[in-house]
Amino acid sequence: MKGLITICARGGSKGVPRKNIKEVDGQPLIAYTINIAKSFASIYEFDIALSTEDKEIKNIAYNCGLPSNYIRPDNLSTDNVGKGETIKDLLIFTENENSKKYDYVLDLDVSSPLRTLEDLKSGFEVFKANNNCLNLFSVNNSHKNPYFNMVEKNENGYYNLCKNIGIINSRQNAPKVYELNASFYFFKREYFNGSTFKVINDKSLIYEMPHICFDIDELIDFEFFQFLVDNDKLTFEL
Repeated sequence: MKGLITICARGGSKGVPRKNIKEVDGQPLIAYTINIAKSFASIYEFDIALSTEDKEIKNIAYNCGLPSNYIRPDNLSTDNVGKGETIKDLLIFTENENSKKYDYVLDLDVSSPLRTLEDLKSGFEVFKANNNCLNLFSVNNSHKNPYFNMVEKNENGYYNLCKNIGIINSRQNAPKVYELNASFYFFKREYFNGSTFKVINDKSLIYEMPHICFDIDELIDFEFFQFLVDNDKLTFEL
């Protein structure tokens, strides 16, 4: 079994400029992801690879113990490029550099670091146990539910529930739904054989996190993450 952990850290973040290297509790944000990647890799003998076009990010990752010979090309460094294309380019580069073919890919998102080693281990066991799946992604129980309190505009200009299946009087009685938290994704190698990549497809699995996890998209997200860490409000260790 051969696996690769990919860490994609673009320099051009718009919501929180330079967020991948902003410091929290004395270390850059990317360090939290590099550290847990090393812990997982030591158990399952995965390699770790970095994708960035940014020299400063590359240098900071090196100082955190993650050297890299890969430089993300300009055409994969824009806001419009999906993660699948980015991971595939890094995957092929690393396979050629290391002269090996990987069976699994674990992508860890720098901007969603509220994950534990137990999350990754449990998610990987679920993933490996299903022979037909292509990928698995981390989720949390959704606070909003399209069967109960999410609406969309219909053709006549009025608004209805996104998924109307009759009268549902409480969120607890609605079908359970989840929200992606963008923290980690497992892929089988064949997922990257094509040229189009849908994270949510007909062979996807989920791992539901039993604790808080969210993606840092805006400054308020970063400040909340910083507050949780600085004030020891997390129920788990990063």
